[in-house]
Amino acid sequence: MPDSVSDVGEFGLIDAVTARFPQGDGVVVGPGDDAAIIAVGSGRVVVTTDMLVEGRHFRRDWSSARDIGRKAAAQNLSDIAAMGARATAITVGLGAPGDLDVAWTLELADGMRDECARVGASVIGGDMVSSETVVLAITALGELDGLEPVLRSGARAGDVLAVCGRLGWAEAGLRVLSRGFRSPRALVDAHRCPEVPYDAGPEAATLGATAMCDVSDGLLADAGHLAESSHVRIDIERERLEITEAMREVGSALGADPMTWVLTGGDDNAMLATFPAQVPLPERWRVIGRVYDGEGVRVDGAPYEGDAGHVHFS
Repeated sequence: MPDSVSDVGEFGLIDAVTARFPQGDGVVVGPGDDAAIIAVGSGRVVVTTDMLVEGRHFRRDWSSARDIGRKAAAQNLSDIAAMGARATAITVGLGAPGDLDVAWTLELADGMRDECARVGASVIGGDMVSSETVVLAITALGELDGLEPVLRSGARAGDVLAVCGRLGWAEAGLRVLSRGFRSPRALVDAHRCPEVPYDAGPEAATLGATAMCDVSDGLLADAGHLAESSHVRIDIERERLEITEAMREVGSALGADPMTWVLTGGDDNAMLATFPAQVPLPERWRVIGRVYDGEGVRVDGAPYEGDAGHVHFS
């Protein structure tokens, strides 16, 4: 048995821990997707949780309290949408230093409230404890409104891979902030808080999506989750990916290839889904690849050289 969490890796540790918890009859979808689903009476509730730690997921000198609150809520609300569901409520666990400014905390709450308002969800409670740094743990709840959930495991050879939302913006903004700059504003703001296409999740379910997740760890990493769960190979085509002029300018200034940010940057929370090839997709869904028999993720038919995205405990 490995000695440390970093030896096991995030998903290996999660698998090992959850294997110790037998799933009851009320569990419709257990661990392994963007959210779990439990049966409640005659209905089903979608549940997910996520954490943000100061210094790793956000910095108070880079982002306002409101932005951090919005980002924390968005990461969880996005996971609900990625199941094809509609978020209804969140609960919040907050760890905070004793000298944290009350006004900052209230602004944080305003950010969570405002992001929830975008999808008609409510902040319904939580808990607060003392901590050396600011830590946020949010649980989001949602409902399927009669739709079947879209899991990560349904992609089939012959499907197309499509994305709705931004790719690489947040990573480009992070690179800008890391160099001490604050512009281009659109990219910096994308790092501070994603603009999530929440309604694209239920839309994908209605359109007949076969598999779906949100892009939080990076396009290649999250496409890898779909490929692994569905036991297929996904091939992404570079020419179908969008690089904005602002990203090109930043890439030129930093001596970096913005395509790397598009392929591996996280925190944009775009919706990534597979669809049967014959399904006509709305314009905002961009086909960026295809699904084949096999395993893993390739770019233009070849394995990608380098990190596929964010890896916890790396």
